[in-house]
Amino acid sequence: MPELPEVETTRRGIAPHVTGRRVVRMDVYDRRLRWPVPAGLEARIAGSTIDRVDRRSKYLLFRAREGSLLVHLGMTGTLRVWQSAPPRQAHDHVDITLDDGTVLRYRDPRRFGAMLWIPATAAGHPLLDALGPEPFDATFDAEYLWRTLRGRRAATKLVLMDNRVVTGVGNIYANEALFRAGIRPTTPANRVSKARAAKLVDSVRAVLEAAIAKGGSTLRDYVGSDGSAGYFQLEYFVYGREGEPCRVCGRAIRHSRLGARSTFHCPHCQPR
Repeated sequence: MPELPEVETTRRGIAPHVTGRRVVRMDVYDRRLRWPVPAGLEARIAGSTIDRVDRRSKYLLFRAREGSLLVHLGMTGTLRVWQSAPPRQAHDHVDITLDDGTVLRYRDPRRFGAMLWIPATAAGHPLLDALGPEPFDATFDAEYLWRTLRGRRAATKLVLMDNRVVTGVGNIYANEALFRAGIRPTTPANRVSKARAAKLVDSVRAVLEAAIAKGGSTLRDYVGSDGSAGYFQLEYFVYGREGEPCRVCGRAIRHSRLGARSTFHCPHCQPR
């Protein structure tokens, strides 16, 4: 599933091509996404000028005066920019054509993504209202994380992946951040000290910044808005490296299941 770095990479790739451009038309070829594409969305967005493209957690928000188009890439979705769009293929579900001929094409083989409309008059949206702070926000600091962890007995990794605690830290980057912070994924959250919480905040940010700089991770379907694959996966310390030597101490990386998700750690570098 595309995580925060992949979505942010997509946003940065798309924004220069769409900001200030007017939507000429929207063609919906298959409405059967995770939530069906609303009837009449094409008429709502046609004629709107895209003022900017924001990201909230793993959601893209195309802002216009009339409202916002909310896009989620799901597990296998991509949003590509085409100056001259090729013929549509089986899993190409939506085209958005702009006034300069640019086409944004949404492709999603498993159809777990979403395209929804938020009117300008709406106070919020159920998918966004319960989200916690962004990992790069000042509110996500050591004090906040430590206080939050103190009230939880669940494994630290599971709390870190809770979007109500902090947004966008998916499985891959939770594994990598915990390694950098020296915290074992299974450590009960309420046993993490304030000093270790501060290190974890720094590690989350460092991992996400590094991943964004590398265009995210491409493990299967993900490509950026120009079709380029990410390559942060070449720099993983633990994720997907079961049995391989730790890049720091040389011990074998271990794999387990936690909350039904693959979990990786180094028993020496993450002792507790």
